[in-house]
Amino acid sequence: MAPPRRSSNFMSIYVVNQVIVVVLSDLGYDVLLGSIAAFYVLMAPFTKVEESFNVQAMHDILYHWHHIENYDHLEFPGVVPRTFIGALLVSILASPVVLAINLLHLPKIYSLLAVRLALGFFILATLRFLRVQIRNKFGLQVEAFFVILLAIQFHMLFYCTRPLPNILALGLVNLSYGYWFKGSFYATLRCLIFATIVFRCDMLLLLCPLGLELLLTKSISLWKAIKCCAGAAIFSIGLTIFIDSIMWQRWLWPEFEVFWFNSVLNRSSEWGTHPFYWYFTSALPRSLLVAYPLFLFGVIFDRRLLFYILPVLSFIILYSKLPHKELRFIISSVPIFNLSAAVAASRIYNNRKKSFWNLLYIVLIGLLVISLGCSVITFMASYENYPSGYALRSLHKVGIGHMKNTTRVHVDTFSAMNGISRFCENDNQWVYSKEEGIHLEEFCQRNFTYLLNEHSSIKGFECLFKVDGFSRMRLHVGFPPISMVKEPKVYIHGNIENTDIMDRSWPGCS
Repeated sequence: MAPPRRSSNFMSIYVVNQVIVVVLSDLGYDVLLGSIAAFYVLMAPFTKVEESFNVQAMHDILYHWHHIENYDHLEFPGVVPRTFIGALLVSILASPVVLAINLLHLPKIYSLLAVRLALGFFILATLRFLRVQIRNKFGLQVEAFFVILLAIQFHMLFYCTRPLPNILALGLVNLSYGYWFKGSFYATLRCLIFATIVFRCDMLLLLCPLGLELLLTKSISLWKAIKCCAGAAIFSIGLTIFIDSIMWQRWLWPEFEVFWFNSVLNRSSEWGTHPFYWYFTSALPRSLLVAYPLFLFGVIFDRRLLFYILPVLSFIILYSKLPHKELRFIISSVPIFNLSAAVAASRIYNNRKKSFWNLLYIVLIGLLVISLGCSVITFMASYENYPSGYALRSLHKVGIGHMKNTTRVHVDTFSAMNGISRFCENDNQWVYSKEEGIHLEEFCQRNFTYLLNEHSSIKGFECLFKVDGFSRMRLHVGFPPISMVKEPKVYIHGNIENTDIMDRSWPGCS
């Protein structure tokens, strides 16, 4: 009887050790990905025009509460309406921190950090759910490579804290992927339907191929799928119409109007077009880096992946038919391609002691290092891509305490699109205007103290200083072989009739 007892003890110790390894690795992965995302937030806190609706909505929810008449979207509604549901959920998550910030009388820019970190927490939590399902289905090693690929790629962790509709939808897509791997196929459909109806209507291009595959493989029954999808659709439509009609003060289903504008009227092409193959030759290589060639090998090494890759590839092919293309539109495909690449990397690692596989392993290590370098360079460019945010922050630092009266600042359209939001404003006797359509000759007739403008010379104002922004990358001989080219993007002008400004020393714009 003694040997079985020792065997039982050994198995108990083994199981406990395995649990400890999983828990510690889980914590380590969360800390790693969370730290990188938080670093991006702290180093590049400002936002651009694509994020403007949700950023302004979060600000208004946190600072104006039920006083909807003061909300920014009523004065600047944008081209198409967007839902408030995502902004509301993120604001609720961030509200305790924002309350503490207000009690401590800290600048509102800290509240911007709070809402972005809250959004990042939600997205990374959904990625964690997906990661756990990957571990259960493909093993600990594949999970480890999945995390490594995410960590060395720039776009996923940089964008996960940016309040874009695509990122809000990404959280639900991550959940749907997790349920997909788990075998909860109807939950997969519910998540995608909610994402499609509420956040991004283009998720329909992922929902349809995935749903069709589930039907063809008999993973779901047609009748039960119809009931499931109908119930989720009715709930989603009812929720978005109820909340957004109140916020927009008219009956409204935002994503239907977006669908009509982009797909039926095809007006999204007014913002630029790319050829059909652009996602495959530009967006995916930039976002996936080393994972782009690896994911093809993953499908060869593990045929189970074909079940997951085909709907996502179909999604990108269908999306490629729309002329207006941006990387963020297909960012929800990145986790699946990373999974396939992680399977390939795991197979190469396991066979690294064999002659041919050892060569592949060396190439893999080299590509991982190159990918990390590419991410560093991309971050450096992105850091310089918010010139007006840095300009307003500098103006606050040099202007505070020197003005006797209210300081009136005009922010032109370019500056409002490249780093400035309501979170960047200062509450101490500063008044801001984003009034559009003012000609350069008219500013001298208006009582503005400062102007943030893309033009270097404006009648009645003197250029006080300028802020450079990213222009392009340049290759050259030497180390590093790539350098950034910056050029003046935003000019800060002071009213020449204001003696408080003119009596001071400024860097100038020459």
